[in-house]
Amino acid sequence: MSTQTLPAPALGFWSGVRSVFALEMKQRLRSRSWYVLLIVWFGVIGLVATLTALGSSAEVGPQGPVLYELMVGFILFFGLLLAPALSANAVNGDRAAGTLAVLQITLLRPGQILAGKWLASWVASMGFLVASIPFLLWALALGGVQPLSAVVAVVMLAVELGIVCAVGVGVSALAARPLFSIVVTYMLVALLGLGTLIAFALSGFLTEGTVKVNSSTYSYTADGTEEYTCSGPLTEIPVAHTERIAWILAANPFVVVADSTPSTAEPDGNGVPATGVMEGISDTVRLAQAGPEYSMPCVNGDVRGTSQPDVPPIWPLGLTLQSALAALLVFLGRLRLRTPVRNLAAGTRIA
Repeated sequence: MSTQTLPAPALGFWSGVRSVFALEMKQRLRSRSWYVLLIVWFGVIGLVATLTALGSSAEVGPQGPVLYELMVGFILFFGLLLAPALSANAVNGDRAAGTLAVLQITLLRPGQILAGKWLASWVASMGFLVASIPFLLWALALGGVQPLSAVVAVVMLAVELGIVCAVGVGVSALAARPLFSIVVTYMLVALLGLGTLIAFALSGFLTEGTVKVNSSTYSYTADGTEEYTCSGPLTEIPVAHTERIAWILAANPFVVVADSTPSTAEPDGNGVPATGVMEGISDTVRLAQAGPEYSMPCVNGDVRGTSQPDVPPIWPLGLTLQSALAALLVFLGRLRLRTPVRNLAAGTRIA
């Protein structure tokens, strides 16, 4: 009785992925441009960190939160700029060089090729995140930052880089020209980062309504705490019901990182944690989720407290939307890599 072996692709999906990943990493590590970008990245982040530390040295209290918040924001911003450059030509770059067909005629499947190239792009972008960790540790050493917040921030930054790299690899499999795929990937990243803000602002006109408010009188207690009282007749004023459109902001990478990170700073002597840039983004989005009835004083004659609104975190929805976009592009790219190819764009190089 003869023993029949399975074809090579069925022996293991990840063995093929490892082969493509190893080939991609060897090519990237041999390139001098990756090292140059890494040095420039380290220098820019280091310069920003040094200037921030010097500028905040005169402030009273721990300087860690200021440096930490700025570092997380800069790392995310520069990461969103670098990730498309490292992934958006992963497939059509090989097609233009005539080497993609060499992979396609092997026993590798399209999914293995895309997964290997995505992992290589992600690992290459993670190198820049690793190079930034010393500056986050510097912020921790200055004091005032919770270590858990830093750990979660690094994890979420890595996840965002992975999603952007997946978007870039998917677009590179769909587009015939590397330059076009890079531009499209940057446009998609800009759509998530800036486009969501524009869409949220413009959608506010579609959610206009009215609420009843009365006059508010502010005063300060002996310990300096601000409080207010409501008085007078109720009148209707126009407002935008942001709770209906707050979901648009969920797909923004800055919102995802800010909303998923625990409270950045440790409480001060009065037990009140300081609020930084990223935490301010999270607070603003949660106020938008709560709507005008929470964010405005004296709505329906009620005095609003100073606690955070009781709304669910929005970052899981944001990760779902981003992952769905990346998965759709990778799926369409996988269909484009299936062989034999029946239709090719004019001027497409095979080998």
